[in-house]
Amino acid sequence: MAMAANVSGGMQDALPEDGFAGADDLVSDWYIYETMEPAVSQDDMFPSIIPDCDPTISPRLHHTCMAPISLAVLVGLSLLVKRRRLHRSCWNGVPGLLSPANFLEEEGNRGLVAAVFGILFSSLCVLVLDADPLPLVTHSSQSTREYWKILALFYYPAFYYPLIACAAVRHRASYVLGCLLSWCHCVVLIWQKVDCPQSPKIYRYYSTLSYVPIILCLLLLSLWYPALLIRSFTKKEEALDKEVLGRGYYKKYLKAILSKRPQKGSSTKIEESLLSRVQAYLRSYAYTPEEGFQIPLKLILSITTAVIAVYQVALLLLVAVVPTLQIVRAGMTKDIVVLLVQFGLVPSENPSVPGDMEKELNTVKYYLWSLEVCYICSLVLCCLLTCAMLLRTLVMHRNNLKALYQGAVLDVFYKAHILRPSRQAIVCWMSFASFQTAFACLGLLIQQVIFFICSVGFTFLFVIPLQSGTNTYLFKVIENMWPFWLTLVAAVIVQNLAARYQFLEQQPLRKELTNRRALYIVTYLLFPINVLVGVLAGVWRMVISGLYNAIHFCQLDISLLNRGVETFDPGYHTYCHYLKIEVSQSHPVMKAFCLLLLQLARPEGPTGVRASNVEEGIQLMQPKKAPPSRARFKQSRARWWLAYTLLNNPSLTACRKTALSDPTANGTQLSPPKP
Repeated sequence: MAMAANVSGGMQDALPEDGFAGADDLVSDWYIYETMEPAVSQDDMFPSIIPDCDPTISPRLHHTCMAPISLAVLVGLSLLVKRRRLHRSCWNGVPGLLSPANFLEEEGNRGLVAAVFGILFSSLCVLVLDADPLPLVTHSSQSTREYWKILALFYYPAFYYPLIACAAVRHRASYVLGCLLSWCHCVVLIWQKVDCPQSPKIYRYYSTLSYVPIILCLLLLSLWYPALLIRSFTKKEEALDKEVLGRGYYKKYLKAILSKRPQKGSSTKIEESLLSRVQAYLRSYAYTPEEGFQIPLKLILSITTAVIAVYQVALLLLVAVVPTLQIVRAGMTKDIVVLLVQFGLVPSENPSVPGDMEKELNTVKYYLWSLEVCYICSLVLCCLLTCAMLLRTLVMHRNNLKALYQGAVLDVFYKAHILRPSRQAIVCWMSFASFQTAFACLGLLIQQVIFFICSVGFTFLFVIPLQSGTNTYLFKVIENMWPFWLTLVAAVIVQNLAARYQFLEQQPLRKELTNRRALYIVTYLLFPINVLVGVLAGVWRMVISGLYNAIHFCQLDISLLNRGVETFDPGYHTYCHYLKIEVSQSHPVMKAFCLLLLQLARPEGPTGVRASNVEEGIQLMQPKKAPPSRARFKQSRARWWLAYTLLNNPSLTACRKTALSDPTANGTQLSPPKP
């Protein structure tokens, strides 16, 4: 009754003098979007009042014009790719299929391919929230919008296919077409965003900010294709066509592993300081390029799209929550504060009799500002942790590849694996980059929820009470239960001291249990207390496992499950099969010797390449040129280095012919010593 009287009294004070004549004004004051502060304009508070902007070149017009041009470019480029074994008499070979990129090669236009994949993923992020997912169809209904989204998933890869195919053809005409296409896309998109920088979708600048990765990738393509065109004029076109992709990398890798020398010095381990250990741990999260090693193209694509995914998800989380909190804080009125005080959500000196409420209004605004700060800080922390884990993925992937190249399968997998292609391995290899991108998105969302709840709890349970000098329920619980907490701490300390000085007998070479009767008695007496300690340990286990799994969720190179059931982890399962394809199909030593054998099979002549210039193993280990008349001696030397490589890389034996596994093949068996 007293509360009802207070509320009714407060409402009577809030009523105007002319009774119910001002009822409309009273009702309008209860809306949270109404603000009494003239400093905040209506345009800043309401992004929905932004009118729809129609750019000079609409997205529908852009795609209507560029889609046929892209199709014509694909048809024209297909004429440049000839099939070598099909209908050679018809136009010197029928047109072939355009390959977007050679994903199993270690050299090529890796930055260009990553830029196109970045454009493709950013377009996917845009169409998910767009009212018209397919630009060719505008004003789609709610019932057909999902079908257009499914069709857009296939339309955008086909629409941007010429941007990546122009580089794969490796022809001067394709570079010119690539320049024109990238320039057209870039100029039109920048024109659209300059013409209409604001949109009513979610936030006034969200549309422009979401297109930033696409614009940056198009700018990269606009510079990359002219560079390729200039490079094609500096080199002969025939030389570019006959150039073997990856040959330079295979040569560098082979040179790096053959030129390694054992480190000199004592084999004893030097004690490292704590600072040096911390520095070494932090360096393990920073990927630094290593001479003679390059990460695969698929991993570059996965990291690029994952970083763009972090940006897109963080941008969406930021613009969807922070402006709303600002609107609520700006529209907070004293009438709403009265309700919050009555419910006990806001502290007040005299909650039963509402007064001026100016202090309580400032308190509510301060609470909302604290929520905003907690949200932004947790979002920044989540982005930094996700990027750090992605860099850690690069380091771990390099270590795993180097171990598998040397045949150390058990250093990567907990049980032996056969590194050969399979149906499941091919499927996992194709979906690896997509899985990495999706896991980065989900990992950032999970981290944001966890860290935001933790930061809000820490702020409102510790920081604000200590700052205002008031006791919260948490401090009251701790104050009332301090004997209980002290008992648990004392029990843990007593058990550790007793185990150290009473129940453990230290001998020079071993340690033994002693005072077993007292040990049994203490174990029985402390059983109830250890149950309560176990409850706290279980809570800590749940918290630390949740934080660890949330932080490492985007890492596919480690399993979040135990070793016995790690095959049920789809991310780690995909990563393991991805490694099998990469190692079995892109082993740099295997490809280096394949190139060597192919070059040795060519007939020597005045126009051919001399054997001394193509035997890479001889060039790397013997800088002096041998006489051309001793070709058989040079061939024997190359076979010796082949045997040396196979001994140091046992995993390559399975990639060779069965006849070559015979120790007598290729002269690898040592001849018996002469008496």
